[in-house]
Amino acid sequence: MMAEMSGRNEQTILITGSNTGLGKLTALSAARAGHVVYASMREAIGKNRAAAEEMRALAQSEGLQLRPMELDVTSPQSVDAALEQINREGRSLDVLVNNAGHMSIGLAEGFTEEQTREQFEVNFFAPVRLSRAVLPGMRERRSGLLVHVSSIVGRVLFPACAFYCASKFALEAYAEVLHYELAGFGIDSVLVEPGPYPTHLLGNSPGPADQERVQAYEGLASIREMFVKSFGDFFASDQAPNPQDVADAILRLIEMPAGQRPLRTVCGPDYGASTVNQQTAPLQAEVLRSIGMGALAGRAHAAAV
Repeated sequence: MMAEMSGRNEQTILITGSNTGLGKLTALSAARAGHVVYASMREAIGKNRAAAEEMRALAQSEGLQLRPMELDVTSPQSVDAALEQINREGRSLDVLVNNAGHMSIGLAEGFTEEQTREQFEVNFFAPVRLSRAVLPGMRERRSGLLVHVSSIVGRVLFPACAFYCASKFALEAYAEVLHYELAGFGIDSVLVEPGPYPTHLLGNSPGPADQERVQAYEGLASIREMFVKSFGDFFASDQAPNPQDVADAILRLIEMPAGQRPLRTVCGPDYGASTVNQQTAPLQAEVLRSIGMGALAGRAHAAAV
């Protein structure tokens, strides 16, 4: 029934990292709202087979257009194959949700260059890769939406999260520049900034490989353990926010008219990120005016809550 009611506004959506957490919830929410959803994940016939099969079963039982698919965001070949599959099925992509994420926790000096590259590969280069892959079609149709799942630590900082923060700061810059550059094509590039939510991100977080460097920090050597325990206790408490809030926020953005979507949407505990957004928006608008791009100043929207 829901699909029938929403059918006239049906959109084709690709969501990365849909096997668990925010990606899975967003995929289910969008499909239940009547959209065609490609719920992508790595190793859909490997370690994530159960997640893919669960989605297929839900799609069948609820009559959803929910389609789990293989996609490794770190592989250009995998990205191309996924988009070719969508094209073969006669679909034009309306929405890309760059959700797949990776969070390293621990002292910055303890992370190797290889670990740092992996952090940026998933959190920054993958969204760039996916966005570049879908934008030519969106520009040709002069419509589309890029939703970049960032974090409040793309605006404020947590010690023990140096490279996670840095990757999200980079994503924020990229997504905001696209927000201005794509204005003439009817395409929106927006950011969703969740605070801490009880998902698999914390439990799957890698620590620093160079333990010799870590131990040199004396009392701070256990900062990773302190961080994980603190947020683990919060997530286990009755104060923990519901991750469905983020999925609902993303769905609202998808269903908003083009050009009316806020640049930034904060979800959950924000640690002052909303204030940063509100205070920097007029400053950014002034920067645009000062460099002769005043026509874009109205695009420097503050965050929505």
